[in-house]
Amino acid sequence: MARPRMFDEERALDAAMRTFWEKGYEATSTQDLCEATGLGRSSIYNTFKSKRDLFERALAHYIDTMTTAQLAVLEDSRRRAADRIRALFAMVVDGETEHRVGGRSLGCLTVNTTVELAARDGRAAGMLERDTARRLTALRAVIEEGRRDGSITSRRDAEALARFVNAAIGGMRISSQGGADRTTLESIADVALDALTH
Repeated sequence: MARPRMFDEERALDAAMRTFWEKGYEATSTQDLCEATGLGRSSIYNTFKSKRDLFERALAHYIDTMTTAQLAVLEDSRRRAADRIRALFAMVVDGETEHRVGGRSLGCLTVNTTVELAARDGRAAGMLERDTARRLTALRAVIEEGRRDGSITSRRDAEALARFVNAAIGGMRISSQGGADRTTLESIADVALDALTH
């Protein structure tokens, strides 16, 4: 009979995710993970096999949590399409201004991982590409809906606009890591929203 695990695996995964989010993959040591999760090395390796496995599970957990929340906003049919995108930008601004360390945000784990690992890590790159494709599909659908409901009037291609909105969000997250405040992030969002109607 297998011994029951004496800890909450989901809580440990969440703690590891936050550590990788704050420090990055390379700079996170096994000791950092032990301290964050409250687990010993043997428990970490028995449960998650390796630092790499734990990172991939933490990244998948982050993607699932964040993308699901963003898609819920984009799929809220009670709002006009442009208002859904406005709400998405507001969610990003709120998230970036709530989670700050020393006046700077942690940014986004997917953006951070793209910068740190995507060019040299095929598995991480694949996870990030699938997540980006999912978000772009949702953004494109909302933009097309906005054309039908009259709230998005730009004549640009819906795919190009979806990529622009996605890039604007990534840029806001990086700006916030650099110390940009709420007012600055809101002004970036306002310019991006203007692009949907011009």
